[in-house]
Amino acid sequence: MRIIGPGRAGSALAAALSSAGWEVAGLLGRGDDLSGAAAGVDALVLATPDGAIAGVAAGVREVPSTVVLHLSGALGPDVLAPHARRAVLHPLVPLPGGPAGAERLISGVTFGVAGDSMAATIAGVLGGRAVEIGDEVRASYHAAATVAANHVVATLGQVARLAEAAGLQLGDFLPLARAALDDVALRGPEAALTGPVARGDWGTVARHLASLPADEHAGYLGGVALALRLTRGG
Repeated sequence: MRIIGPGRAGSALAAALSSAGWEVAGLLGRGDDLSGAAAGVDALVLATPDGAIAGVAAGVREVPSTVVLHLSGALGPDVLAPHARRAVLHPLVPLPGGPAGAERLISGVTFGVAGDSMAATIAGVLGGRAVEIGDEVRASYHAAATVAANHVVATLGQVARLAEAAGLQLGDFLPLARAALDDVALRGPEAALTGPVARGDWGTVARHLASLPADEHAGYLGGVALALRLTRGG
């Protein structure tokens, strides 16, 4: 295998596959000649930003026996044309820099895959679960991934701001957040929901809003709306 893109995702995948016994021929970057990158390997992974995938793929000469894959959850395999064998391998886990990214990739995570069966093979080599994602559900799948990671982080950013206003730190609230996630994993979102919306305590919600700066209302009310939906069974 060869990887184009020596950033966090590409480096993590290279380390994870190497630890699983796969040979990684190297990582190529912007300054390298990519035209022959598909030669001499069974798989070529494009670990580049989404907007660059099509252009990079088009600049690589096709090798009929080589599978070309990308790691984007938002794009299907068609973006890898003109390569005949193409696939998507999207890990449902954030990939930080350093060894932590590789460790996450081999921790038994789910991979959204599409196209050539090589993607499912790689997911299996990494000890993960491969789930086929069709083009008709790809946007919904990626929206769910965005909410699960990015929106949760953004919500914790609001927690950090409100904690500071109360004289505390984000770390004081992280055990609460972790316990809530554990409860969701064990019991599901509806049963795990606690707090004023779950109790129908709208007086407390009103006091919260009265105490918050105006620029925090939208985030808080978005959470209230989602919590209210859970109390109604969906």
